[in-house]
Order: sequence, then structure tokens, then C-alpha cells
Amino acid sequence: MSKIRLGILGGGGDSLIGVVHRIASQMFDKYQIIGGVFNPNWKENYDFAKKIDLPTNRVYKDFENLIAEELKLPENKRMQVISILTPNFLHYPMAKKLIESGFNVICEKPLTTSYQEAIELESLKNEKKCVFAVTYTYTGYPMVRQMKQMISDGVLGRIQKVDLQYYQGWINPIIHDSEKRTNTWRLNPEKSGISCCIGDIGTHAFDMLEYVTDLKVSKLLSDLNYMYDDNPMDVDGTILVRMDNGSKGVIRTSQIATGEENNFTVAIYGEKGSLKWEQENPNYLNYLTENKPFQILKRGNVYNSDFAEDGVKIPSGHPEGIFDAMGNIYKGVAKAINKEKSFSGEYPELSDGVRGMLFIEKAITSNNNGNIWVEL
Repeated sequence: MSKIRLGILGGGGDSLIGVVHRIASQMFDKYQIIGGVFNPNWKENYDFAKKIDLPTNRVYKDFENLIAEELKLPENKRMQVISILTPNFLHYPMAKKLIESGFNVICEKPLTTSYQEAIELESLKNEKKCVFAVTYTYTGYPMVRQMKQMISDGVLGRIQKVDLQYYQGWINPIIHDSEKRTNTWRLNPEKSGISCCIGDIGTHAFDMLEYVTDLKVSKLLSDLNYMYDDNPMDVDGTILVRMDNGSKGVIRTSQIATGEENNFTVAIYGEKGSLKWEQENPNYLNYLTENKPFQILKRGNVYNSDFAEDGVKIPSGHPEGIFDAMGNIYKGVAKAINKEKSFSGEYPELSDGVRGMLFIEKAITSNNNGNIWVEL
């Protein structure tokens, strides 16, 4: 089978997310990167393509030029799927044009800068019947998929408490400097949307909660922290949630948690047992019950589900990480494009991105209206 022809928008230079996507796309020999627009500056764009050893004949000066030139090619030559790795405000116009032009799409989160834009993309995607993935990367970890499978199989029984924490500290040295916080795109509503912390990492926690439990958040109450009156964007927040099965819980997020790097932890408590997973130690899943010893489940072992083990690439005892998780998402998208048999939940779909945008807007609404309960 020939490889899927992949184009990339953004992610050039020293972009962290760019190298994650490029490596992930190569992991299962499913894709070939054939071009894109890596930087709005032509020289930097061209030089970067040369640096990663891409032929420059399909490195375009801008997004509009890419669309126009690719559509001139026969269908069996043009890009089949295009990854959007740009700042948030460009996601919607790029995704909209790509869907209208017949391309499949892989888009970074958050999906858009507003829920209304997300709804419009979902309607258009359903009309054009393209494959559209939103990269909630952590759903690609094998032990997250094991957690999802165990909960689906009823191992925990009825879910009765959820607790998700996502703490970073990277914005701490920026937020206290008025010049730095004014010049950071994450804190600029025109580029980032209505939220910084909730939009950037809170949406990961929200998506993870609904992904592993297969429940929906029905109500939330948020209390957000902006630190300074001249800062329009949240940098920290605590959100109480109520699930559609009646259970309750909390999503705690922060980018001012001094010293924290990427501390994303997921704890799901059921009537018969509990599961805990930590992103900074992702190859282990803690399983707790009242009448048995504490268990640690490890990836790459026969006791895990087929879904979990399908994402394992190297023998047990060898660590896998963020590149591998993103690689599993790209693998799921490849299966969808090639119409191959796949597991449910192999990649986050556009509908997951829509839910994420709804969560962001409701969290801001709850906070701005006096920390009240609002319905999703």
C-alpha cells in the first residue's frame, strides 16, 4: 500500500509540536511528508524544508498558494491529509478551506477560538465526509487506552468520583512581567481565543475525562485566576464537574504551579475499584481495590487489552512517551483514510474538538457570572 501523502501547516523552526507531529507521522510507515507551509516568512519556510530534507517544489509561500497549487494536481498526486500546527486563531479558517477543498485534516487543539466556529466545522465535515482528527495527544498512550477498556468492561463498576489535575509552571516567569505577558501570544485573545490555561491544557483534561469514562460532563462550575487586572487570559483554574451518570468530580489546571513541568494525572474512582495514570510516568497504570493488593499494570504485557497493545511498538521494559502517543493517533487516522478495521477511539474526532470548545466557553461563562453552575 502506498503511503499517505501528508502536508503540514506551521510547526517549523524550533517548534516543539512540529517535531512531535513529524516523528509521529513516520512511526508506522503510513505517511510521507511531501510539503507544506512551515513558516509565514518565505526564507525561513524554504530553509526549514531544506533542513529536514524535503523536496522544495511543494513548499509553498502561503496557505492560499498551497490550496491552489495542490488542486491543480491529479487526485492521486495531491496531498491527502494536512496537519494544522499553527496558533489557535488560524485553525478555523484553515480547516474550513481544507474541508471545502476536499482534504482530510489533522488539527491541533483547541479546535478553534469559539464554539460557534467549531459547530460550523462539524457541519461542514459531515457534509463533505472527510476524516478530521483533533490531536488530544494523551489519548494515544497505551495505558490510557487500557484504562478506557477496563472502565468500558465494567472493571470499576459505576463511576462515582473523577479527579483530573494538569499542572504546569511555564508561565510563572512571564505573568509577573508586564512587558512579557503583553507580548506572549498565549495571553493575547486575538491569537489564543478567550482562554489561555483552560483552552491550552484544561481542554486536554476535559477530553481525557470523557474519553476514558465514556460519560459526558453535564454541568460545571469554574473559578479561574487571571493574576493581574491587565491580563485578559486565565492562567489557573479549578472546575467542579457533574457527570451525566450523577457522579461528581474536579478538573484542576494551572500554568503558574511553580516548578511543575507537565504534571497531568487522571484518577477515576468506581464502586468496585479505581484507576490512576500519570503523564510523567505514562507506561504504568495503577489499579486499586478494597480487597486486593495494590496493582501496577505495565504496557507491553499480555494481560492488557488488544486496544492497549495495538499501540505498543517496543518490548516491555522499554519506555514509550509523547512521540509514541501522537504516533498512535496518526496511525488511527491512517486506518480511517485507508478504510481499515480499527478500534473505537483510535483518534480524537472533530466532535471531540467541538466538545472541547463548548467546555472552554462554559468554563469562562461560569467564572464571569460569579462562579455559577452552567449546563453543557
